[in-house]
Amino acid sequence: MRPRRDGRRICPQGTARRDTAMRIAVIGAGNVGGALTRGLTRTGHAVTVTATDPDHASALADQTGASAAATAADAVESAQAVIIAVPHTATAGLAGELSGAVTGKVVIDATNPVGDQPGRSAVTDRSAAEHLQDALPGAHVVKAFNTVFAANQADPVVHGVALDGFYAGDHEPAKQTVRDLLAGLGYRPVDAGPLSAALSLEHLALLNISLNARHGWAWRDGWKLVGPTD
Repeated sequence: MRPRRDGRRICPQGTARRDTAMRIAVIGAGNVGGALTRGLTRTGHAVTVTATDPDHASALADQTGASAAATAADAVESAQAVIIAVPHTATAGLAGELSGAVTGKVVIDATNPVGDQPGRSAVTDRSAAEHLQDALPGAHVVKAFNTVFAANQADPVVHGVALDGFYAGDHEPAKQTVRDLLAGLGYRPVDAGPLSAALSLEHLALLNISLNARHGWAWRDGWKLVGPTD
């Protein structure tokens, strides 16, 4: 990463080329949705953001140069990819709203099914991403962005090291789309396998949540595989 004149850093890949820039809907304007909106607009993508509170979406759009939509259905209408960045408990209702609108689209599940205690999952033998795929049968669900804390999502570099961006899904073209988004933001993309592997990615995230809660860490660390990976 190299510094810009305003002190921010840009990834070595630079901004998205005109032929690779995408129309992306971000559902959720909280910490995760805000970070991803900032990162994606910075790298040249056309982002539309929406939130339960329209004022939150409008404020984020004003800060980042994104557009704001009144509803999730409006946000995804012309989007090529949709990022779900809401609490896990809100995904079932959201899926009901979006079911027909996301047919054929890439849907990126950035949620974590946090249970009643830090590190405990609200799901058991199947991941939240798989449940979301069941609820959106026409979409191509890919798990991604869930293993990195919001503080690092717009600029995924810690102590000069690019964090690993794990992703999992069953549709290869959708996975390639997500890989390109991860790389453009500055992650090292790591293909974790089919969507069933999302359960492991959610547990990886929940472990980090538990570690930070238990030890009073700063919620800015991230996962990185070291050693030969090719």
